[in-house]
Amino acid sequence: MEHKTEPEKFILDACCGMKYLWMNKNHPNTIYMDIRQEEKGFNKNRPFDNVSPDIVGDFTNLPEEIKAKRFKLIVWDVPHFKARKLTGNLLKCYGGLNPETWQYDLKKGFTELWSVLEDYGILLFKFSDYHIKFKEVLSLFPVNPLFYNITNTSGKSDTKWFCFMKIPIAKSKTQRVHK
Repeated sequence: MEHKTEPEKFILDACCGMKYLWMNKNHPNTIYMDIRQEEKGFNKNRPFDNVSPDIVGDFTNLPEEIKAKRFKLIVWDVPHFKARKLTGNLLKCYGGLNPETWQYDLKKGFTELWSVLEDYGILLFKFSDYHIKFKEVLSLFPVNPLFYNITNTSGKSDTKWFCFMKIPIAKSKTQRVHK
């Protein structure tokens, strides 16, 4: 009798939402995590969309089943808007950052995710500067990205993907020195 083994899970999508980024929305090597779960029809304008993570969890306080792992790749597409309530179609679909705690939340989230990234692992961070400027967000992180790519430019905002790599060099030039 042949036993099927579970594929190794070495990719984490820490804010999977509706998995819009994914070509294969059920990639066998990926753990999909989001802070919420929503059934089909939760947004009347997109009746077939749902939020169905493997793990319901918060990137600022990773669940133990995530903390116990090490990942080669982490995708982190956080909400880009500051909002107290999830009203309006964009907020229902993509969520919002708390206007009072967003700095703490992003800084803590980066620290949590960095702790489960293996050496030489990649963290891809996607952000739009509609409500918060890139410079403000990047100043919260202890390391600089290697590079970025602009994927969307409108008159009001840009969307960028930032690539961070966990390079295990003591006092690497990619690390910021805080005085």
